[in-house]
Order: sequence, then C-alpha cells, then structure tokens
Amino acid sequence: MSGVRPGTRHYAVVCSSCGTRYEDDGLLLDCSRRHEPAFLHTEYDRTGTHTRESTGLFRHAPLLPVVRTFPEAPGPVVHHAARLGHRIGLDRLWVAFNGYWPERGAYLPTCTFKDLEAYTVLGRLPADPPVLVIPSAGNTAAAFAWAATCHQVPCLLVVPAPALERMRFPAPLDPCVRIVVLDGTATYSDAIAAADLISALPGHHAEGGARNVGRRDGLGTVMLEAADALGGLPEAYVQAVGSGTGAIGCHEAAHRLRSAGDALPRLLMCQNAPFAPLYQAWRSAGPADTGLEHEPLARELTNRRPPFTVRGGVRGVLTESGGDVLCTDNVAALDAMALFEEVEGIDIEPGAGVALAALAQAVHDGRVRRDELVLLNITGGGRARQARDLALIPAEPWLRVPWPGREAGPRAVAELVAEHSTGLTAATEAAR
Repeated sequence: MSGVRPGTRHYAVVCSSCGTRYEDDGLLLDCSRRHEPAFLHTEYDRTGTHTRESTGLFRHAPLLPVVRTFPEAPGPVVHHAARLGHRIGLDRLWVAFNGYWPERGAYLPTCTFKDLEAYTVLGRLPADPPVLVIPSAGNTAAAFAWAATCHQVPCLLVVPAPALERMRFPAPLDPCVRIVVLDGTATYSDAIAAADLISALPGHHAEGGARNVGRRDGLGTVMLEAADALGGLPEAYVQAVGSGTGAIGCHEAAHRLRSAGDALPRLLMCQNAPFAPLYQAWRSAGPADTGLEHEPLARELTNRRPPFTVRGGVRGVLTESGGDVLCTDNVAALDAMALFEEVEGIDIEPGAGVALAALAQAVHDGRVRRDELVLLNITGGGRARQARDLALIPAEPWLRVPWPGREAGPRAVAELVAEHSTGLTAATEAAR
C-alpha cells in the first residue's frame, strides 16, 4: 500500500511543547523531557493522503501512525443531511455517521467511532506487544475487545458493571481479551484509577487514552473522510465529548489538510448536563468540576479527567479554532435522538443525540449561521438496527470485582488482576 509497509514507520512523533522528535516504538505516550504536560503529535512523510483502497479506515493509512493495516476495517461514512438540516435551520449540514447503517454503507462492528481508534492503535503496536490496559465506560472497551479478538492482540479492559450491556459481539471473544468488571457503585472514573495501577504490572502497558497518537489520528479520519466528501474543510465541526479526544484528533487532521490561508474548522464540543466538566472549565477558565456521573443520559461522556490544560489538549484546540463548548440536557438529547431516527431512518446513541440537540440550540440562538457549512459527527448509531440484523453474543467477564470504594478500590482490583494473571501464566506454562 502507498506510504505504509509492514514493519516500517512513515512518520515521526513530536512533542508539542519542546519539539523533541522521536522514532516511534508503537507504545510511546509521553515526552521524556521535563516540562509542562504536553501531548505528542505525529508528523507524516507527505507521500499522499490515500492508499489504493477505495473504502474503509485504512485508505487513509498515509496519515495514520500504523505499521500494519487491516483491510476489512470499515471507516466513517459522510453524507449531506439536507432534510435534517432543514428541520434544525441549517442549509449546509453534513453528517459523519459512525455506526451500523447498511443502506449508507456504514458497518462499524461495535456501532461507534471508537472502532476507528481501536484499529489504529492496534495497527501502531510493535510485533510482540505487551497486554494493553484500557479503561472504558463501554464503547471503547467494546471496540478494542472485538478488534483485538479479530487479530489476537492481548488486551485487558476495565469497565464499570453497566458497561457490560454494550459488550455484545457476533462471536465469542478470543481468550487474549480479558474483561475486568467493577461491580457495585463503581464508575468510569474508578475504572480509570484501577487501570492506572494495573498498567504498572509486569507485561502490561497503558493504552494511554488521549495521549496515544493512534487514538487521536484514528478518530481524525472523520475529518479526512469529510474533506473528501465536501471537497474541503467544513466551517464548523460538532461533536459530543467526554475527554475531547475525537475533537482534538479532527482538529489535528484539519491542520494536515488545510492549504495556506485556509481557516480551521470551528470546534463545537457538546456535553450532557448535569455532568459537564469541560463546559464548566471552558466557561470559567478554571479546573474541571467533577460533577455527577450517574444522571446524564450519555454515560459515555462521563470522563472526570479530560485533558483540558495539557498543551495540545482541549483548551488549546478550542482557542486555536475559535471554538466553544455547548451543553444540553437529557430531555433535549432524547428529542434529538427521536428526530434523527424520524428524518434519517436510523437510531443513534445518546452522545450523538447530545451533539444534535446542542447544535440545534446553537442555530436557534444565532451562534451557528444558517448558511454555515457544518459537519456533525454522529459518534454512534445503528445499535438497535444491528441487533435486529445480527445474532449477537454477550461477552463473558474474565474477572468480576466487588467495588470496595474509591479509597481502597483501585489497589484491590490491581492486586486481584495480578493474582489471576499469575495463575493464568502458570496454567499456560504447565499446558506447554
């Protein structure tokens, strides 16, 4: 494929603070120099933006930090949503649909744009990777579980119990994929804390979340696909956010695509009240409020540790793009979900409903012009349709841990994982 050969790296990883350049090993997450917290970013050999593949995620491989590609991995689908735009007062609304919608050619296996990041992160890994440790509220875990199953990559996923409802697949998961479920009152933030400690165990490695250039660039393919469909960059980009990783990735992709003098798309990040730490931080220019985690409709947006102040993070990309953070409530999000299904004919996820509701309100308030070229990222959809079309199998947890509380919980989980991993290794060696 053009620009990508197995085992070679066609890009450098660069610190956004000090400019130090690194040859990527597929696992690098942070700059080794002492300075302010800062994201690494990728710089590509500009040998083109597409491979010979006509569709799918990896047709964008020249602008992805990967040493291997998975040709079967589908990508986002972008279409002009004229009727939906008319209903909310926009003349030029385009939708990037990330999910399952056969009539549109959308076949993301776990129905959200998290599939894009999972396949890209796996394509970035070295040949013999450690066990990737990934906390999730549900969608990320599902995406990594299925991609890792398809390609036998060892992963350990840490999720709160409600996330299990998202973990349904066309076939059983491979044994290399282990799901650790935190029972009781554990939240996504608790899963993050536990995963941090598990990552320090021998043979394990943090996947890294927003710090992983594979995640951001994989999610940035939404912007690459949109630029192809639109013939250029949109004026505004709208997305529901928890950490903001997808919006940052799309901003970075726009940087790579734009010609000299072109404006960057204005980022409109959307959150779900009452849990809206980025909205509060952006409005107050202070630290993010932890908020409440159980009340929002869109649980996938409940990240209590978003990268707001890190260089290259949320505050920086909002400022550079002239963007804003919007907020909407559960009722408006539910109404928006119903509207999308009525007009477009497919169900969407709560996070996508948040984005549509916030965009509609921004149009009503005059913060988005009627004639503005808008790209709305529907970050997940078609889950109900997929359940009708396919027989899906619930995932079986590898380990269920009663949650003892925020003080002792993370360490207790890490100790149980270490104990079970040792037993698993011993049994494997005995079998040999």
